[in-house]
Amino acid sequence: MKNDDIKNSIIDATIHIIEESDGDIKNITARKIADRSGVALGLINYHFGSKENLIAECCGRIINEMLSGLAPDKIDYTADDGLSDRERLILYARKTFDYIYSNPSIVKISILSDFKDYKSNGNAVLTQKGFQLALRGKMPESRKKHIAFSLASIMQAAFLSGENSEQITGYKLQSKKQRDKFISDTVTMLMDGTDEI
Repeated sequence: MKNDDIKNSIIDATIHIIEESDGDIKNITARKIADRSGVALGLINYHFGSKENLIAECCGRIINEMLSGLAPDKIDYTADDGLSDRERLILYARKTFDYIYSNPSIVKISILSDFKDYKSNGNAVLTQKGFQLALRGKMPESRKKHIAFSLASIMQAAFLSGENSEQITGYKLQSKKQRDKFISDTVTMLMDGTDEI
């Protein structure tokens, strides 16, 4: 096997194990990864440095694929799409929240990894940058960043509330209808204040 084939085999096996682990890194062992990928245990450290680096890379790849589909598939993000900034941000955030709730194990690992080591190229920041693409109107860049940061942070905390989401947020986030309302209300609050909700 070539090095690229070995790495891809390890990554594929790790992604499957992550999905089966319910977001608990303790359930993901290097031995399981090696057995599932059919490679020697030492190759995991050789190619990735550690199990934690491998898991972070896998989660990053998965989420980056989702983020690349977040914005319309066009180069000029300033082109008119017929949506207001609010409508566009709600659309992007709903798509992101649907992804989060469809892939809870991967997203949980990613969020907790970002909290542990917050980086400018981490998934949280990439999500924020995706949300900033929705804000095309004339507002200061600092306000766009603040709205995007706040929205991404609120969504992460709401997701991590799990089964307690209704008690904590007032919305039963396991329900698509309630998630959509949560996003609409949150975007409205961030853009206009609480009087509009």
